[in-house]
Amino acid sequence: MAASMLKVALGNRALSSGARDALWKLGRLNHVAIAVPEMEKARSFYREMLGARVSEPVALPEHGVLTAFVELGNAKLELLEPLGPDSPIRRFLQKNRGGGMHHICIEVDHLPAAVEQLRAREVRTLSREARIGAHGKPVIFLHPKDCGGVLVELEEA
Repeated sequence: MAASMLKVALGNRALSSGARDALWKLGRLNHVAIAVPEMEKARSFYREMLGARVSEPVALPEHGVLTAFVELGNAKLELLEPLGPDSPIRRFLQKNRGGGMHHICIEVDHLPAAVEQLRAREVRTLSREARIGAHGKPVIFLHPKDCGGVLVELEEA
C-alpha cells in the first residue's frame, strides 16, 4: 500500500533509493520549521510550558525571517517570524493566521551533488543557487509540488 502511494506521489520517478548511483547521502532530520505570528509568544510557550531550551531570535534578512531554535535532543524546531513585508513567512501567515508547519530540513553530505541529481530527476528547487541558512551552512529548498506537498529544505551537513 505504502509503495503504491509513493509511486503515485513520485509519478515516473524510480522508487529505488538511488544509493547505487548517488554521489551524495541523505542524512538526519535537522529541524521542522514552524511559522509563528509572534516570536516571543511562541518562544515562551516552548520554554515556559514545555520546559525546552530555546535560542535567542536571530534576524536573517536575506531569507526575510526572524528565527529561533527549540532544542529537542534528536532534532530542533525552528520558529519563523516574518521580517519585512516581502517575507515568505508573511505570505504563509496570511493563509494560516495562527501559524503552522512551514517546512522540514534534512541534512545531506554533499549539497551540490544532491541538487544536481535531483534536478536531473526533475525535482525543482525554489532558487537557482543555494544560500547560507540559519546554521551558517548552504541550504536550498525543493518545490513542494515535487515532494508530496511538503516544502523540503536540504542543508549541507
